[in-house]
Amino acid sequence: MLRPLLAGALLAASVLGASPAASQVLMTREQILFYTSEWQGERFADGRPKVSDDLVRRALAISLEEAWGTLRGLGYNNQFESHWQAIHEGQPFVGRALTAQYMPARPDMKAALSARAKQLRGWDDKSNIWPIQELQPGDVYVADSYGKVVDGTLIGDVLGTSIYAKSRNGFVFDGSVRDLQGLSKIEGLNGLFREADPSAIKEMQMVRINGPVRIGRATVLPGDIVLAKFGGVVFIPAHLAQIVVTQSEFTALRDTFGHEAIRKGQFGPADIDTRWSPTVKAAFLQWVAANPDKVPMSKAEFDEVRKRNDF
Repeated sequence: MLRPLLAGALLAASVLGASPAASQVLMTREQILFYTSEWQGERFADGRPKVSDDLVRRALAISLEEAWGTLRGLGYNNQFESHWQAIHEGQPFVGRALTAQYMPARPDMKAALSARAKQLRGWDDKSNIWPIQELQPGDVYVADSYGKVVDGTLIGDVLGTSIYAKSRNGFVFDGSVRDLQGLSKIEGLNGLFREADPSAIKEMQMVRINGPVRIGRATVLPGDIVLAKFGGVVFIPAHLAQIVVTQSEFTALRDTFGHEAIRKGQFGPADIDTRWSPTVKAAFLQWVAANPDKVPMSKAEFDEVRKRNDF
């Protein structure tokens, strides 16, 4: 019995601990593949799932509730978090997650990680800059900084400018920022954070880039689609992005048809606000055929989501 257990432990260590020199600070490609193994599509060079630009763009139009509802139906119950402040309230943003985990600093850990970062990338010991160096266009920088506010400000306007220059996108910080007035002047940049504070970052250490992180009550993996809107943020696993986006688009189509049908007197609330009869379903499909400009998905995607919803 001991030999199989030992063999299993060695196999797990070989997967999670591959290239130990590189696994400090930056997760290896093998480690990212392990955590995101259900994604079967294109990947970035670092191993992160690369959901198509088209799906990312379309995700911006769906509601948090639609995305949340679909994820809950699939058993993903820990993908939403609320209670944020934003640089620009009411301005949504979306992108692929690049994750970073922070911890309270201790001198021996800081020295070891700084030496490794210097060896791997030539970085200095300012660890809150490290994740910014890895951003790709379209990324959203997602940082677990354990809710620290005073002396927990991950960025000010200079690093905010760097984030936007690298990603053309924003950030979600379970922590704080400084120089909020300066950040608000960076055209195109938006971000969610817990609070703003004038203090500078102190006694914090960035320990891992592109590993799993906890953002409030949500678990986030690298490559997740980050959808930030008024009311909160939902983190959509890459391998579920196609289902979540098309299901949300289908739900929105149904809602649009239902509202129009009630206004025109074609059907009543009792017909629409319940399980649809074959007659209502047929009328909906006729409406879709007559309004192709209102359908954001391809015919193949629509046919797939129809079957998924028994239409």
